[in-house]
Formats: sequence, C-alpha cells, structure tokens
Amino acid sequence: MPCWAERYVPEHQAPRAPGAPSTRRPEHQALGVNAGWRGLAGYAVFATAPSWRTGPLAAPAKVTPVAEDAITTVGWVGTGVMGAPMCGHLIDAGYDVRVTNRTKERAHSLVERGAKWCATPREVAAQADVVVTIVGYPPDVREVTLGAEGALGALRPGSLVVDMTTSEPQLAKEIFEAAAAKGVGSLDAPVSGGDVGARNATLVVMAGGREEDFERALPVFQCLGKTVTLEGGPGAGQHTKMANQIAIASGMVGVCEALLYASRAGLDVARVIDTIGPGAAGSWSLSNYGPRALRGDFEPGFKVDHFIKDLGIALAEARRMRVALPGLALAEQLYVATSARGLGEKGTHSLLLALAELAGAPWGASGARGPDQVPGK
Repeated sequence: MPCWAERYVPEHQAPRAPGAPSTRRPEHQALGVNAGWRGLAGYAVFATAPSWRTGPLAAPAKVTPVAEDAITTVGWVGTGVMGAPMCGHLIDAGYDVRVTNRTKERAHSLVERGAKWCATPREVAAQADVVVTIVGYPPDVREVTLGAEGALGALRPGSLVVDMTTSEPQLAKEIFEAAAAKGVGSLDAPVSGGDVGARNATLVVMAGGREEDFERALPVFQCLGKTVTLEGGPGAGQHTKMANQIAIASGMVGVCEALLYASRAGLDVARVIDTIGPGAAGSWSLSNYGPRALRGDFEPGFKVDHFIKDLGIALAEARRMRVALPGLALAEQLYVATSARGLGEKGTHSLLLALAELAGAPWGASGARGPDQVPGK
C-alpha cells in the first residue's frame, strides 16, 4: 500500500493544474514526494526556518513507494493494538522490517507478511537504519531504548531512533541526549487516532526533535498518518500529546454522561448520537465510541490503564509548571475508579460503565434503556 500524506492549501490558493510544473520547494521533492500527483487542496507540514510548521503546498502529495535502490530497513519494537497495524503499513509500503515484541505471538502476523523476527530491541537495531518503538509505559520505553538489550546500544552513528509511545517529555530529552552522544538522531513522535487511526493509517503524528531528523523520518511517518507535524525540540512531541490527552479526558467524561443521561431519559440513544453528532456536541469520541458502547463493545482502542498513565504524566508536568488543571484532575480520578472496577484493560469509553454504576443505572449489553425501564415510567 502506498504511503499517503494529506496536504492542504488555503481556499484562496487553487490547486496546480494537471501538467503544470511543481511549485513545491526542492527539499520537499528530495523527500521522495511524487510532484506529479494531483487531487484535493488543503494544508500541509512544510519546512520553514527554524522549524517545521503547518503551511501551504500546491496539492496533496502521494509519497513515492520505496525504490528498489533506496530500501530503508526499519526496526520495529512493540506490536500491540496500535503498533501491529502501524508496522503492517510499513511492510505494505515496501520497507524491509525487523520486528520484536515482548510476546512473540503478537508479532506472528507481521512475520507472516514479511517482517523478520528479532529476539531483542538491540538485535533489531543492529540491522536497522531507523528503529521505531511504541510500547506501554515510560519504564518500557527506557528499557527498550536505554536498557542492556535496548536499541541505542546497537544503533550505528547516523541512524535514528523514534519513540511513538505516549511517554514523559523529560525521558524524551534524556533519550535525545544519549542518542546524540553516539551520533544517533532521536525523535519523540507520539500519535493520536486510536486503533481506528492505526488500522487506517490516518493517525496524527506530533514530533519533537531536530528538523534534519524529522526530514529523514517523514516518509515513514507519512505511511502511518494524515497529519504529521514537528512541534519543536526534544520533548515537544510529548508535550503536544499531553495537550491532546487533556482535551480528550474531560471530553470523554461529557460523552459518557450524555449517553447515560439519554439512556436514563428513555431516548433512542443511537438516534441521539446521530442527532447531536453533526452539531456543536459532535466529537471523534462520540462518533467512534458511542456506537461501540451501544453494542456493549468496550474492547480497547486505547486502554484505561494506559490513559491513566497519560493523565498522570500530564498532571505531573502541570505541577512542575505550576498550572492548575482541575478538570483533568477530576477526569483522572474517575478513570482510576474505572480501573478499580476491573476495567483497566478495557477501552477508555468503559468509563461509561463506572458512571452508570455510580448512578445506580447499570448499562446493559444492548446499550440504551427503553422507556419502560426508566424509573417513574
């Protein structure tokens, strides 16, 4: 599957006519973007000193598949709910992939598709130009990158390590400094979009690090997401992801409370979602997680326990910066309560089950409650 990157221009700037010469800067063409591709107009990530920002390009771009004489070997560490489909896109794009995971069975489908199994991150790194890690928690990031069998121990000068885990900004800076001491580039590049975005290669990638390292990694990122942005120096990607998680946390509380209220009022909750979704109350969480909740499907697109980890990092950073975030603190406590009810391995929308229990209105497997089930009816 070719890699894609959505690129937008302002409405007043018309897309380039078929056959017209490219107006893109030489450095964009050097990244392997097909200058002849035409399509819808919109915004893109492009280079401006001193950093990459969102800005105008002539037309959406299709990344040229990896040429036979320029194959890059990518090492991949972590094949969970997000990591497995993300790695699969790189295999489909023609990259030579080395893969490892704590549980070998979870990498089996990728090996069947052409990835080569390695026993440790260090073994992966010894055979790769770029190593991408996407694991669970900051201690895991530290182990697979800086540990005795970590990737950094075997990466060659001039290679690159990219951590796509949602992790601590300070750890990202530590990895950057350790990598730089060995002549290795480093990026922190967490993603947003959940399991759906991972499967569909529509993730949002928010990166931190040096511009030259971002440029090198961009073709890989474009295989994974539609929006790819360098936010600043080391740790900036993680700080951006914290802002993302803060926005989601309180929003998810609102979505779950809205579903619970509609159910308790005896409404057709599916109809309510369809009605309010296109309006001001609409959100990605409502559109994607609302229907799952109605089906009684609380399997993870993103696990509760991982979300608690993210909210904990955000709260710690907020305390360090002396920023009061009471809404985030409340959301974090509600998710801790959700995990305490045995739902830590379920999706973040399982907060609905904890809130329903708190309200004395257990959420049925079929979702909405009929009018005859509403107290007083």
